[in-house]
Amino acid sequence: MIRVLLADDHAIVRSGIRRMIEQIPNMEVAGEAENGPQVLHFLNSTSIDLLLIDVTMPDFEPIETISNIRRLYPDLKILVVSAYDDDYYVKGLLNAGVNGYHMKDQPLNDLRVAIERVMAGEHWISHTLINKLVEKPVPASAVNPLTTRQRTLLRYLQQGLDNKTIADNLGLSIKTVENHLTRLYRQIEVQSRLEAVNFVMRNPQILGTPGYQVSQDYHTIDPLISHGISILVVDDNARYRKQLLRMIGRVNPRTTIYEANSIQETLQIIQNVDPQLALVDVVLGDEDGIACVRQIKAIHPHSRIVLISAYPDHEFHRQGLESGAVAFLDKRNLDMPTLRQVIEDISN
Repeated sequence: MIRVLLADDHAIVRSGIRRMIEQIPNMEVAGEAENGPQVLHFLNSTSIDLLLIDVTMPDFEPIETISNIRRLYPDLKILVVSAYDDDYYVKGLLNAGVNGYHMKDQPLNDLRVAIERVMAGEHWISHTLINKLVEKPVPASAVNPLTTRQRTLLRYLQQGLDNKTIADNLGLSIKTVENHLTRLYRQIEVQSRLEAVNFVMRNPQILGTPGYQVSQDYHTIDPLISHGISILVVDDNARYRKQLLRMIGRVNPRTTIYEANSIQETLQIIQNVDPQLALVDVVLGDEDGIACVRQIKAIHPHSRIVLISAYPDHEFHRQGLESGAVAFLDKRNLDMPTLRQVIEDISN
């Protein structure tokens, strides 16, 4: 028996789809949900084969939550049933891992076919969406380099923050944030927050800072390294991160640098980027940098990780090396020659 979780915040829609599903042999509705927390509760507590979902429910961040569901339940079939046909919205969900996208304005018989196709291991897209999906997206290479502020805004959009929260975090007015977002959307050729997030998902490298952009005197530097690598800097001190990025850029202007201030932001980056080197502070606010090392190694076991700290401690050193870090450095000794040596070791 195929067990279905039916998730939609409109009871009348659920009722109609339930009646159709009950007519399909060997298929039953095992549960219904009308918001995000209920969906996650059912998936955690009940064995489900098919998630039939309208992702515009309350308390449900579509792309991020679907990505997490796909990671946690790799065998689960996910069929979106939606009234929204925005191509960036559809592409974002398909990239996040759904097996099909069905438009609500299509007959219920078509939905039955969609369910059968998805359960057979195929992908399903309503025919009305085909033309939208074949349009060629704008590649990141065609976009002018983003500023530090623009990359920060994109990271906040990925986290699902609203304009007020973004304004509070940046110490700006809501109107100023709106103006920054308008210019950002124009630069990457999108129309909305969702399109911007989808653009980042397709082009994760857009969030990386080119080394030459943060180096104050890169034109006088003749780096020993002839090629660039990707480096992730995880530190909750924005001023120190800026200092570290500048030194990395001076050592090798060809490096692409990604920055995070928490474990959550780190995970968001490494889902799409494979850093060759990560510099991780042992203390990340209230979080444990050693736990962050374990998370990075679990996803990218070949990444080289160096723990850094302003408070060197033998126990931190021991736990850090056990977690997978290759070295433990005192921040007071982390100067350009040391960084050059670390980057050279990674490149060779």
